[in-house]
Amino acid sequence: MPGELTLSLNARIADIPAADWDACDETGNPFTSHAFLLSLEESGCTGPRTGWLPQHLALRDETGALVAVAPAYVKGHSYGEYVFDHGWARAFEGAGGDYYPKLQVSVPFSPVPGSRLMVRPGTGVPHAALGQALAQATEALNLSSCHVTFCARDEWDALGECGWLQRTGMQFHWTNEGYASFEDFLAALSSRKRKAIRRERRDAGSAGLTIRALRGSEITPDIWRLFHKFYRSTTDRKWGSAYLTARFWPLMGERMGDAVVLMVAEKDGKPVAGALNLMGRDALYGRNWGSLVEAPFLHFELCYYQALDFAIANGLKRVEAGAQGEHKIQRGYRPVPTYSAHLIQHPGLRRAVADSLRHERAAIESEMAELDALSPYRRDGEGE
Repeated sequence: MPGELTLSLNARIADIPAADWDACDETGNPFTSHAFLLSLEESGCTGPRTGWLPQHLALRDETGALVAVAPAYVKGHSYGEYVFDHGWARAFEGAGGDYYPKLQVSVPFSPVPGSRLMVRPGTGVPHAALGQALAQATEALNLSSCHVTFCARDEWDALGECGWLQRTGMQFHWTNEGYASFEDFLAALSSRKRKAIRRERRDAGSAGLTIRALRGSEITPDIWRLFHKFYRSTTDRKWGSAYLTARFWPLMGERMGDAVVLMVAEKDGKPVAGALNLMGRDALYGRNWGSLVEAPFLHFELCYYQALDFAIANGLKRVEAGAQGEHKIQRGYRPVPTYSAHLIQHPGLRRAVADSLRHERAAIESEMAELDALSPYRRDGEGE
């Protein structure tokens, strides 16, 4: 067990050496990497403009060595989180309370599960120590609550044991069962679903587009400028607000190198659509996409099928395609639980949220079972 630990809150991730920060996450998740979070800050995606004010937690031992970190932000709203607490805020404010500001431990604008309480291997720091540090920070900053979202299951368990409220959600992930090729994956599906995917890929290919997977330095500044247009075409159509700036993409690309994988559709040699992925040690994480053209099934091809092709070719264990989208089930993705933990200071709000979450967890579990029954994979004994 570690000795006495010292807590600090950092308004810039640049104040923490990159090697020390990254050494605290043995999973190698690209979204909690120093490079990714620094790119968000330096491009203005996080900071006063968007209301994501960094307060990154750091724990150091008696020698001053960094032993644990957590990406944390003080927020006066609940946008860009994907674990929705707007109802909690409205209820508390309707009763005369102040829900905002709050402390958010998460990856901004990215519903990517992974470690949030990041402990340097070999230090023996328990997750409970980080939970206690976050509670201290919440009280010291006079905040209503602290929310650790899309955390790992062991972190969720540890925070639950410390009295934090536990919440579950659902995403759709694809698992690589050792497939040798995309056709090998299709062979695991029922005949009807296999034919449907082949038809979608064929129709996507009939639009006269050339599709390529670009990595690292292959993604030029001109391509990033076009990709920002693709991204804005999606945000303008669906959400009305763009969290990520044009400056973010090349900064991230420069810092993260070959971990950045961009699926691009070209017409006459010029990119007209793209889907951004980041690659970790064992997974490909699908993120943003957009298109300036209308083409049948192009979204499925760029975001899902190209991602599966890439994962199989590179021996990755899974593809995580982000939040929502039951349509992913018919394309080989299956429902998996996500986890978040919530520390709420006010006793009355805490009781109300705890009661709501008990019902929500049961509903999520039931929904996951129903959706998994729709899986396109062949059952044991099922013929072609």
